Amino acid sequence: MSLVINTTTPEGIVLAADSRQSYRNMKGMARIGSENAIKIFEINRRIGVGITGLAFLPEGSVQKNVSQYIEEFRRDSKVKNMEVKDVARKLNHVFSQKYQWKEQLEQIKFNIQNDLKSKGCTMLQMEDEGPLLKFSFRTPQGTIENGIARPDPIELLVAGYNQDGTHKVYSVTIPGPVQKLRDGKKPNMEYGSSWIGQGDVAARIVLGFDGRIQNIEFVKEAIQKRNEQEIQAQLRGLEYAIQWGTMSLQDAIDFATLMIQTTSAIQRFSDGINADPGDMPGVGGPINVAVITPDHGFVWVKKKKLHFEDSEVDLDNEPRL
Repeated sequence: MSLVINTTTPEGIVLAADSRQSYRNMKGMARIGSENAIKIFEINRRIGVGITGLAFLPEGSVQKNVSQYIEEFRRDSKVKNMEVKDVARKLNHVFSQKYQWKEQLEQIKFNIQNDLKSKGCTMLQMEDEGPLLKFSFRTPQGTIENGIARPDPIELLVAGYNQDGTHKVYSVTIPGPVQKLRDGKKPNMEYGSSWIGQGDVAARIVLGFDGRIQNIEFVKEAIQKRNEQEIQAQLRGLEYAIQWGTMSLQDAIDFATLMIQTTSAIQRFSDGINADPGDMPGVGGPINVAVITPDHGFVWVKKKKLHFEDSEVDLDNEPRL
């Protein structure tokens, strides 16, 4: 996993990401593969993309880094004039074509059935709802439990300015939808912060809770007695009141990098949560930061360079063939 943070302010847009890249080996164990992965990309002079989730996809007999698909996409001659929404939709299409997630879903079904059988449980029902797999089973004690599983997602944050100067931010989930998060033309949607990847720490800090609160029994009971929208509205009362519309670009950079640094620090000292121990410390390594403004477009604030001993090189500033 990873963490990509977007903060949108009147002065401009910030994209920040960590550099850790993890993977599962042949035994299914999660391992850290690199602390030097690039997760932020300039698509054109007005638009940037951050990516988290599945790091490699099989292509032929080899595993191909998902970043290579983005690099191929940005070299397309049509990308220069694309709007933010176009980039989000096109990338969703590109990765939906490359990612054979239905095959992974079948493997997940097989693993769940074997796991429940080994524990003496009886499968009662299993059905697909798009990329979600919902199932219920009876435990050896006679209680009925429900579960949800899904293939490992690829997540994107697409942020930038259209040619008319308006800004937009979209989240893209593969498999899944394209959702608009920010819109410079719509009141109450102009400014704010969003994140993809391991965002539980950022959510706890800003919102006051993370999404796993819905797995707690008393919250489930409250949702059944009332409704999910009402419970969410009450929980939103815990959110910090941050004035995104008055935030400077420098403050937005500080906020985004603080969320990544804090997540990395918490993961260093923790091993998941008590209700779900054994989480992967997927956030770490140097932080890359880019800003996008109406006047200057996409600009790197901090980007890793290639280096050896005292020498380093930034390939973006080197002559091209």
